[in-house]
Amino acid sequence: MGKKPLSERADERTTATMDATRSRIMRAVKSSNTGPERALRRALHARGFRFRLNDASLPGAPDIVLPRWRAVIFVHGCFWHRHDCPRGARTPATNVDYWTRKLSRNAERDRENAKALRALGWRVRIVWECELKPIDGAANAAARWLRRATPTRRGHR
Repeated sequence: MGKKPLSERADERTTATMDATRSRIMRAVKSSNTGPERALRRALHARGFRFRLNDASLPGAPDIVLPRWRAVIFVHGCFWHRHDCPRGARTPATNVDYWTRKLSRNAERDRENAKALRALGWRVRIVWECELKPIDGAANAAARWLRRATPTRRGHR
């Protein structure tokens, strides 16, 4: 067996470089304490709300947990969680089967977590990345939603 033609070897090197670059980029994608989460937390805190972050004892480890209001807020990236906005409707052009399965599973997991939280008596709100501009509008909407419930003294009902 001889060597592969130069064009095939070049294709393999290019693919390996692209895969390494993609892996580096994917490792940099954060799952918590993202810019959109920090912006919403800052705005809610300025409005007097106090909360916990990423409570792993709750299904889905919600981004923002407000025990006093028996409420949780997830801040979802439109692409990763399949929002119906232009950014969320995109599917990468390469490795389409992988991305379709991955993003569909993310959305299914989101539905399962929300259902489990509601079954435990928590109110659930999803705030989409695209809704955070301007941040004041998103924070005011979340504050109105939170205040619709009667706060509890120590976060328990």
